[in-house]
Amino acid sequence: MNCTKLMEEMEVYLKSDRCKDLNEANAQDIHHALSKAIMAQIATPWKESQKLHREARHAYYMSAEFLIGRAIYNNLLCLGIYDEVEKLFNERGLKLSDMEEVEDASLGNGGLGRLAACFLDSAATLDLPLDGYGIRYKYGLFKQYIQDGFQKETADDWTRFGDPWSIRVDSDAVLVRFADQTVRAVPYDLPVIGYGTKHIGNLRLWQAEPLSSFDFNEFNDQHYEASVREKNRAEDISRVLYPNDSTDEGKKLRLKQQYFFCCASLQDMIKNYKLVHGNDFSHFADFNAIQLNDTHPVISIPELIRQLTRYEGVSFDDALNIAKKTFAYTNHTILPEALEKWNKHLLIEVVPDIYEIIEKINNRFIDELYQQKRNPDFIQDVQIIKHDMIHMANLAMYGSSYVNGVAAIHTEILKKSTLHSFYEMWPERFQNKTNGITQRRWLAMNNRELSAMITRLLGSDDWVTDLPQLKKLEKYATDKKVLDEFWDIKHKKKHQLGLFMLKHDGTAPIKDSIYDIQIKRLHEYKRQFLNALSILYIYYGLKDGSIQDFHPTTFIFGAKAAPGYVRAKGIIKLINEIARLVENDGQVRDKLRVIFVQNYNVSYAEKLVAAANVSEQISTAGTEASGTGNMKLMLNGAVTLGTLDGANVEIAQEAGMENEYIFGATVDEIEKEENNNYIPYHIYNNHPKIKRVMEALVNGTLDDGGTGMFKELYDSIIHNVDWGQSHPDKYFLMYDFQSYVDTKLKLNRDYKDKYAFAEKCWRNICNAGKFSSDRTIKDYADNIWHIDPIEFD
Repeated sequence: MNCTKLMEEMEVYLKSDRCKDLNEANAQDIHHALSKAIMAQIATPWKESQKLHREARHAYYMSAEFLIGRAIYNNLLCLGIYDEVEKLFNERGLKLSDMEEVEDASLGNGGLGRLAACFLDSAATLDLPLDGYGIRYKYGLFKQYIQDGFQKETADDWTRFGDPWSIRVDSDAVLVRFADQTVRAVPYDLPVIGYGTKHIGNLRLWQAEPLSSFDFNEFNDQHYEASVREKNRAEDISRVLYPNDSTDEGKKLRLKQQYFFCCASLQDMIKNYKLVHGNDFSHFADFNAIQLNDTHPVISIPELIRQLTRYEGVSFDDALNIAKKTFAYTNHTILPEALEKWNKHLLIEVVPDIYEIIEKINNRFIDELYQQKRNPDFIQDVQIIKHDMIHMANLAMYGSSYVNGVAAIHTEILKKSTLHSFYEMWPERFQNKTNGITQRRWLAMNNRELSAMITRLLGSDDWVTDLPQLKKLEKYATDKKVLDEFWDIKHKKKHQLGLFMLKHDGTAPIKDSIYDIQIKRLHEYKRQFLNALSILYIYYGLKDGSIQDFHPTTFIFGAKAAPGYVRAKGIIKLINEIARLVENDGQVRDKLRVIFVQNYNVSYAEKLVAAANVSEQISTAGTEASGTGNMKLMLNGAVTLGTLDGANVEIAQEAGMENEYIFGATVDEIEKEENNNYIPYHIYNNHPKIKRVMEALVNGTLDDGGTGMFKELYDSIIHNVDWGQSHPDKYFLMYDFQSYVDTKLKLNRDYKDKYAFAEKCWRNICNAGKFSSDRTIKDYADNIWHIDPIEFD
């Protein structure tokens, strides 16, 4: 790409779109103009790539979330022009870094959406014909701010300055019909630029719009709200990611969202198929593979059958067989509350045609089971409709060719328990696809200093597309000169993070402290609560002298709690109250600091993972399907402080148990405790230091603002039993508490030996090769989608 010409085109767009010269433009203006100039230059290879996708066997990735983040830097990197553009910016008195003011596209809630974005990046880089489908949320997730220690939410209007990376394609708009309304689904296409290749993938996001946006007669009759009622009802569908579904109206909107993007996407796929292959759908599954990212898009299975039977003249039996051959399902959780179930009456109210097809699918499945002479209990377990509830995971299992877990331990749990009956029937359908991350964004872009060092030591930058090459760096693991350079880079990234945090959050880590970081969605099973309690334990230990020779540590949390998740919000308040307690105590202030960053997002994560010394991955064993934050932190040279859960197991296997800090109960030990009538009160009552920590929640030491949140947190561990549980402390905080604290303190002691600790960090980098999303996507391509790289002329 000619960067001088790119700069000239950027200035043209500045004048034509913003009526500004370079010296008048702000960061948003520059971002808009540069992005538009790049879009113009990539238009031809993007169009050619899509043509090649349609002609080949190709795959579609359907996901309710695509956590894209900020596109500009990653796209410059993948185009190979980052350094040259930065130089040209500097010559013009501009700073590329100023575009950090640009909004993230926060179209996801956490790992599920970020994984989807990484997968598209990897497929584009590997020249694989994979495209994504999702929703173009008007407001993304939400912007978070902290007020008096409490999480507050405000709308995240991420497109308010424009969206130069999207192209609206009105010609491909389709209609989506519900029982009570019909809306227009308008696609917006985003390019997914492959690294070092002409290939550009496509992410198509659907926006819901009304058939008529304004009723003039209602307005003229002075019924002003009624005049835009249909517009608002339609736009509500794509307004917000995961609207509160605590009421029937909320559930109805969530269902509409899922059906909306699935119905629109399948119409689009069928249209593309017919352009190349005509009306013979007997080969549809030969040219199309559809990956369902969790249960949100599983409604696609009956919707494909509906479209084929109603509009394309395909029989139900043939349509069902086509669906089974076309779809594959990724399970991302074993938590029962996260395996979606829909009340059948809700489906009848919103999408009655879909319920009829699901009922027909269920009856066909049950008939097959009786023909196989399955016993009634087995049939009850696997059937799709039971007790008036539609079990979407069961529908996915019956209507797909493959199911995969996302880490080795997670897949084994699916086989052993969560989906055991299906595994008994169809063991050949089960595969494991351990998650991965793209090293382009999560090392080459976000940690340019470390990337340059790696490239120099390896003698090339081939690792950017072949991450296992990092293994060659292991020969430097005891080289003090190399470790010194690595440590200096880590120190620089910590300093950069500190300056950013001071500006963003008004506080910064303790100088030269350990940066102990836990960044992920706020959920009880991820156990931010346990981390907070351990900090209180250390605080008291420093106060009473039982903890000596403690290296100063800054504990950094980044997380958002779902707006309706009261207990998660209580944990955020608790973390902030502990931060206040520590900061106001002169005896420990220089040794301990707690920071809860506001509005954690992808761009903030890029800074945090580069600076971290310690990666907190402390979910209860058997609950975290995989995790990807653990991989990002490992890749940037942090040690894992974690349980043997999710991908932690494989991280420890790859880098060596001696280079991680593993604690707590295993999956088998948790299961044993469940069977032995686990009583957390006994641990609490027999360990005075643990009891002292827990009582701080209820004895006035910590102030929850009169909400009762801290008492509720206390009771959830000691007294109260959640629905469906046989004991308090659902996620075994008390059981793992002492092991966790002991391991955390051991890590703190080990940190004092700079070279020994730096070696552990370095070996994590060297052994991160397995955790590239390139490896994961190639595995999907070879063993589930059966697609090959496209070839350009």
